[in-house]
This record gives sequence, C-alpha cells and structure tokens, in this order.
Amino acid sequence: MGLSEMLPSSLYTPASSTFASLVASVSARSDEAMVSAHQSTLAQKFRMGGGDLMLAAPAEKRKIKLYSGEFYGVCAVGGMLSCGLTHTAVTPLDVVKCNMQIDPKRYKSIAGGFSLTAKEAGLGGLVKGWVPTLLGYSIQGAGKFGLYEFFKHYYSELAGHENAAKYQTVLFLAGSASAEFFADIGLCPFEAVKVKVQTSPGFAKGLADGMPKFIQQEGVAGLWKGITPLWGRQIPYTMMKFACFENTVQALYKYVVPKPKEQCSNNEKLGVSFAAGYIAGIFCAVVSHPADNMVSKLNSSKDATVGSIIKDMGWFNLFTRGLPLRIVMIGTLTGLQWGIYDAFKVYVGLPTTGAAAPPTEPAK
Repeated sequence: MGLSEMLPSSLYTPASSTFASLVASVSARSDEAMVSAHQSTLAQKFRMGGGDLMLAAPAEKRKIKLYSGEFYGVCAVGGMLSCGLTHTAVTPLDVVKCNMQIDPKRYKSIAGGFSLTAKEAGLGGLVKGWVPTLLGYSIQGAGKFGLYEFFKHYYSELAGHENAAKYQTVLFLAGSASAEFFADIGLCPFEAVKVKVQTSPGFAKGLADGMPKFIQQEGVAGLWKGITPLWGRQIPYTMMKFACFENTVQALYKYVVPKPKEQCSNNEKLGVSFAAGYIAGIFCAVVSHPADNMVSKLNSSKDATVGSIIKDMGWFNLFTRGLPLRIVMIGTLTGLQWGIYDAFKVYVGLPTTGAAAPPTEPAK
C-alpha cells in the first residue's frame, strides 16, 4: 500500500493537485527504498552465508602446511597413485621382460616375446599378475614418495641450513634410500607372487589363488626371500630416480626453460616434471638392471641362489639381458610417475617437486 492511499480522500481535490503529486512522488520513493533495502539484505546474506538462507560463497581452498602430518599423508597418496597406476599400465611389458630374463632361449626379442605370450596364453596372458602389481606398487609408492619427503626434510634439519644448501644431492640420495628401504618391505610379498604368476605357466591365475599356493610351497618367510636383491634393485634405482630428477629439474629451469619456475604455468611445470622424470628413468634402468635380473630368477625358482644365478647367466648377461626393453619401460614409467605425482600435488594446492631455492639461515 502506497502512502497516498493512506491519506484522507478530502485531501485529493483539484485544488490540491500539486500536493497530491508531491505525496505520490514521496510514496513511490518510499516503496523503492523499502524494496532496495530488502534486496540489499538478501544480497548480503547470500554473500556472507548468514541468516536463514545459508548460501555461503565457495571458500578458498585451504592450504596444506608444508612438512606437516597432512602434507606427508597427501604425498603418500600421490605416490600410491603414481606408482600403482603406472606399474599396472605396463604389465604387458613386465610380463615379456620377466620371461626374457627367465627363459631367453624361447623369448629372444621384445616383439617375439609379445607374440609368443599371446599365442600360448592369449591376450589375457599379457596382463597376468596385474592385481599383485597394482597392490604391491601402490603400497611401495606410498612409502617411497611419502617417506622421501619426510626423510629429505628430516636430514635437512639435521644438517642445518648451510650444509643442506651445499650438499643437496647427498640429502636427496640419503632421503630416497631411507624411504625405499621401508617401502620395499611392503612390496616384496606381492612382487614374489607376481613374478611366479607371470613366469610359471599353470602356477596360478593371480593373487587370490597365487598367494595361498606360494605360502603353501615356500612358507610365509618365502614371501620375503627376495628382499635383499629387491633392496639391491630398488634402492639404487630410487636413489637415482630422486637425485637425478631433482638435479635435472634444476638444470632444465636454469638452462632450458626461458623463465623462472615461479612464472611458469602449472602445465609448463608438469611438462618439466615429465621430461626430468623420463631422463632420470633411463639412468635408473641401467643402475638397477642387474638386480632386476636377479629378482626375477630368484622368484621364478625355489632352488635358485645369488651364486647360482651369476654362474648360470654370467656377469655380462646379468647387466644386459632385457636391458633395452627395461630402458623403454622404466623411462616411460618414471616420467609418468613424476607427472602424476606432481599433478596430484598441484591439484591439492602444493607446489611441484624440485627447483626449490636453497634454504637460507633464518634471521636472528
């Protein structure tokens, strides 16, 4: 109801038309002011999430504190995704590689290995062991990346700011070696079953029937029979993987990328992570290959020993058999792992790995 309607009708005479016009104008402005005030209150409630509407605007993504328990947990999840998914994706390559190492007379080449496996076991034979691969390397990846971030920071704190900046590579090596030591304890049982399933026809279809059968034949302790050569393969591999990656990232930003990391987009940063990871993967494959041959042989035969394997294969074959395929496999694998890991870190609001400014002594 307007103000004009509330006034006595006697006021609305031709003689008072000017006054009536004035009243109508005041009434209209009053109505507009009330509507405007009401709309302003609604808008304010909408923006602030107050009142009964409860329509709060989306909150800014909460930042994760570096080197907190939450930070290490997030890094572990990123590592689980990066290692579990990538190792599972290259299962066909792994099947052929393991068989080339175990039976080189039948599996003479990469192409021949794929063809023979598909012919004898069907296409399903190329993905045998994917379940223990997924579970084993997910556990290993969580430990590898999560514990690396922990040990790298822990050793940096022990060394002090000046020494941490001066001996960065030593810290990368020490942190990655410590992380891998524990990560492999979780991987070893799954790796033992995986290799047995992939290289022993008729042994089992996968993890569900393979694990009980393995334990029945070799006991629970047999699941960790290959832990020493696994450490021999994985610890040098991981030390090279992290130290080479960190230094390659720094070199790429310094000599190749035409602008500082801080000015790069997230896509550009992830491209650097993949490239550095692939380069690191090539070195990883070469360094860890002899132990990889050893692990495959040990897990494929109950009676095999380190000495008997070296005698049977010879040192040259121990270092070279299956190496070209493993370079392709590990190079791609490592590049993808770093890409996935850093993509996950970016997704949760963390910076990508590497190229951090050397720590400086805090102001006193």
